[in-house]
Amino acid sequence: MTEKDKKYFTEKLLQWNALENTRQMPWKGENDPYKIWLSEIILQQTRVEQGWNYYNRFIKTFSTIEKLANAPEQKVFKLWEGLGYYTRCKNLVATAKFIAVEKQGKFPETYEEILRLKGVGPYTAAAIASFAFNLPHAVVDGNVFRVLARFFGIDTATDSTTGRKAFAALAQQLLEKIKPGIYNQAIMDFGAVICKPKNPLCSSCPLNKKCVALKTGLVSQLPVKEGKLIKKERWLYYFVLKFEGKVYVRKRAGKDIWENLYEFILLEKENAVTETLLKKSAFLKTADNIIVSKAYRQQLTHQTIHGRFIYAEIKSPFLPTGYTAVGLKQLKKLPFPKFITAWLAENNPLTFDR
Repeated sequence: MTEKDKKYFTEKLLQWNALENTRQMPWKGENDPYKIWLSEIILQQTRVEQGWNYYNRFIKTFSTIEKLANAPEQKVFKLWEGLGYYTRCKNLVATAKFIAVEKQGKFPETYEEILRLKGVGPYTAAAIASFAFNLPHAVVDGNVFRVLARFFGIDTATDSTTGRKAFAALAQQLLEKIKPGIYNQAIMDFGAVICKPKNPLCSSCPLNKKCVALKTGLVSQLPVKEGKLIKKERWLYYFVLKFEGKVYVRKRAGKDIWENLYEFILLEKENAVTETLLKKSAFLKTADNIIVSKAYRQQLTHQTIHGRFIYAEIKSPFLPTGYTAVGLKQLKKLPFPKFITAWLAENNPLTFDR
């Protein structure tokens, strides 16, 4: 690639952004570092369409970082419910508290300081630094990998150490240093609406005259990834036991999925369990009105979750270690993983009847 090609790329991209880019997002053009940081954390592992309403609800509920820092964690997790990757929410709370207390509410203003915040990586730090403080740091996300790989015909794997370094260096060379925030937003928008993963708009692309992938027929093959996720399967069986108008729940702990979210009494197995065997569980010794749900499934990045819910009314109190009995009013306030909220949306365990 020549310096002339690089200049052409940047100029055409900014021209497209100024004249044709109509992509709208509630945080676009924002220069408040708190709002930018919040939007970027929400958008980690989340599509814009899904994160949009969450962002609006967070800003409405917690208009400042101090309000977020002082909020009960359960309330924050409840607002996050359904977004997944709950470590992001845990880091969100920790960082808000750190800035509110240690920084007296003042958001860090350099790339290096921003990068040290919990839950913030190079991409997020570059986005905040450029959008909020107009600092010359290039963002490199999936959209950027794809646009650069196709336009310059780069077949180095984006998930390799060599690839990450090469793409980061190239992105920095292409960055418009005077208006880095505008450039960064432009290249991400371009990857989202023109140079899309599938069915890119090559015929109307303003960069098509010099796009190497288009000229060589490699659009569908770039970018290249070398690693493939090894996914495992888990079977989770939840016993929803009702006694005197209450059911038993606990808060998940440890470094596992859904940390800090709530769940019913859990029986985890390595393989699927039949309905007959589930009904013979020791949890159901004094149970009446046993109902076993249909099979539920949730696909996570690294694993597939299978399972069912076993509802029963029990005749005597049952309180396994770590669980608490809660009523309907409290149950509605607790944050649950999507796997459980899918069942709750169809069944209210406190009024459930045959």
